[in-house]
Amino acid sequence: MFARFSPSSEALTPFLFFTGKGGVGKTSTACATAISLADQGKNVLLVSTDPASNLQDVLEFNVQRDPQAVPAVEGLYACNIDPEEAARMYREKMVGPYRGVLPDDAVASMEEQLSGACTVEIAAFDEFTALLVDAEVTSHYDHIVFDTAPTGHTLRLLQLPTAWSSFLTSSTHGASCLGPLSGLQEKKDSYSESMQALSDSEKTKLMLVTRPEPSAIAEAKRAADELLEIGMKNQHLIMNGWLEGLKTDDAVANAFYNRQQEAVGRIDEASFSSISMLPFVSHSLTGIQSLRSWFSLQHEEQALQNDKPSLRAAVQSIDDYVDSLILNGQRVIMTMGKGGVGKTSMASTIAAKLSDKGHSVHLTTTDPADHLSGMVTKSSRLHVSSINPKKEVERYTHQVLTEAASLSDSEREYLEEDLRSPCTEEIAVFQAFASIVAQSEHEFVVIDTAPTGHTLLLLDAAQSYHKEVERMTGQKTPDSIKQLLPTLRDPLQTSIAIVTLAEATPVLEASRLQEDLKRAGITSSWWLINQSLFAADSREPVLANRANEEVKWIDTVHRKFAKETVLIPWHA
Repeated sequence: MFARFSPSSEALTPFLFFTGKGGVGKTSTACATAISLADQGKNVLLVSTDPASNLQDVLEFNVQRDPQAVPAVEGLYACNIDPEEAARMYREKMVGPYRGVLPDDAVASMEEQLSGACTVEIAAFDEFTALLVDAEVTSHYDHIVFDTAPTGHTLRLLQLPTAWSSFLTSSTHGASCLGPLSGLQEKKDSYSESMQALSDSEKTKLMLVTRPEPSAIAEAKRAADELLEIGMKNQHLIMNGWLEGLKTDDAVANAFYNRQQEAVGRIDEASFSSISMLPFVSHSLTGIQSLRSWFSLQHEEQALQNDKPSLRAAVQSIDDYVDSLILNGQRVIMTMGKGGVGKTSMASTIAAKLSDKGHSVHLTTTDPADHLSGMVTKSSRLHVSSINPKKEVERYTHQVLTEAASLSDSEREYLEEDLRSPCTEEIAVFQAFASIVAQSEHEFVVIDTAPTGHTLLLLDAAQSYHKEVERMTGQKTPDSIKQLLPTLRDPLQTSIAIVTLAEATPVLEASRLQEDLKRAGITSSWWLINQSLFAADSREPVLANRANEEVKWIDTVHRKFAKETVLIPWHA
């Protein structure tokens, strides 16, 4: 098996970027690495650019925007860049001059173009560029540790010359999640210098944090490939949460252990410069001493706690949710949530239960159909379809580029990269879903993978554009497209099930998703807390203690975010 991760100042580069999907432990790993390097006598700056940053919780220290010394760790400094605030300032800089000049709906469209995740990311990148290229900053530190790295898509956009022009200001294709970058023209040279630093393996190392689970490993591989495209070759995979051994013959623990073994056995080791692991721990990784012990061989799992905490939340079962759909006549069901929380399994379970109760159901997904074959049993009442995202994006991209035939070569290159954004895939796929949603008059439609509120608003803007085309050319927009958003915004027709895990990052990310949907006029009442160790009732000490840690997050979901909370036990 892989060796335990142990940071060495000799083996690590001056710049360290920790990345990975939400909930895999990026912040804890970044903090523990920074502490370890400082303990080796190095001056270290720890920087978070995560919108859901819990840096202050992990370090138990009020982290500010400007670097400050961290108590109890000599040589360690930390700062917290607020990407949401950076994005707000960036958005206002771009849109402000047009207020009162352009029509209100045009200004609103510009604001939405600059409201996506990529805008947040680029604004944060603008903030920490100085940390990469400013000699006054870099000369003070031996290592600068970044919690959260930019995606390959954003970095590729920054490498294109047209990214620094304003030709997209009047873009109408509606898919851009970045929008014009002309507001950063004066920083073009420092951006170029930053890109050189990122691709220099002597200066920068990319730490891909994952968990020994199939979806998390697949996401790490995707991120690795994407960042490899822009020259970030020095990549190290950290397998966080590895269950090193069992102390009981508990069935849940054995299934948990075997699933990890199977997932890790499928890793393509050639994709990474090196691979190491960190142990699964039950306790919260907060506080300096806890983080120090995590990397040392002194770590010992505490004994099983005798008192199992009780839930204050009034949780329900997945059957209760299905019964409510039937009672309320909500025929369109969408499972939503961040990657790796189990949207597909939840959609499959809901569809199967509706079918078992005698209802006609159409389950549709962007996952390959054979991925669902082991989850549901097809019948005369249950129809399963799958939409190929790659083909839908190709179709949509061809449509947009055909409409933009007059662009120059450099403008076309920018637009092609812009069309590789996550928002493009969401819009392309959901336009394909539209015809299926229209069938809800005759059957239940369960959709695995739904777009964010931001993408729905972009889709709305795109529909406005197509309405204008229809008015000018006489070409009719399909009724399924016209009725899509009104259907999703009607709680009498549509139910949004937000899927999450009983952990800090997935819950916080899901809460932001819920707010995002509200901006698009879509409400969600039900939260499905998936893969709960608390509900599984394992006797294995490390799993049972982790289960007790879940209680506060289950209660938080019920108290702050969900009208109805469903708790689903962990299963293999």
